[in-house]
Amino acid sequence: MLLMVPIAPLIALAIRLESPGPVLYRQKRVVAVTRRDPHGHLTFRQFDMLKFRTMRVDAESATGAVLAQENDPRVTRIGKFLRKTRLDELPQLWHVLRGDMSLVGPRPERPELLENLALAIPFFEERLHDTKPGLTGFAQVSLGYAGSIPTDSPLSPWAQTLVDPFHLHLSQLSLADDMRVKLLYDVAYATALERFWTYLRLELWIIVKTPLVMLRGVGR
Repeated sequence: MLLMVPIAPLIALAIRLESPGPVLYRQKRVVAVTRRDPHGHLTFRQFDMLKFRTMRVDAESATGAVLAQENDPRVTRIGKFLRKTRLDELPQLWHVLRGDMSLVGPRPERPELLENLALAIPFFEERLHDTKPGLTGFAQVSLGYAGSIPTDSPLSPWAQTLVDPFHLHLSQLSLADDMRVKLLYDVAYATALERFWTYLRLELWIIVKTPLVMLRGVGR
């Protein structure tokens, strides 16, 4: 956070010069799924997550809550740079300090999106079971934007099977496709927590790889 001090004012100035509106963007994110009622609806423990604003102020006025896509037209020019370098995530260090998030863990999702994803993908809500959401994570440093499989990934030969396991070809490019792959990495991370040395190796690997991903601008 001390390293942010000289950088944050420059980011804030660049955001304000390009587009009107607040510098920081506040959004509800899920810390944990607390229960599922008899009708299948989920209840969440949530927090207001801060990010540097990377989109137009009216980005969701016509669509409601939707995930950002690759080359999303709603993203500003400075927003593209912030997303590519992950600098838009820097305010979340405050949430790590507060205890809302961990430095490493599954990405916190928006509650309105998580509800639908949990209906489409079996056990999707389990990715936050007994783990805090993280500023970075196994899926974030291994996959492309929103969970897409990079061409050089070991999973690439099985990409079609993973994103469309039921062979519903009309569902291609749906929100759930890449999220199924993201879930695999989140479950693998949670499994690694069961043994200390396995956890430590994976945790250190993620922490070391994160700045490399930021410098290379991978996945954005």
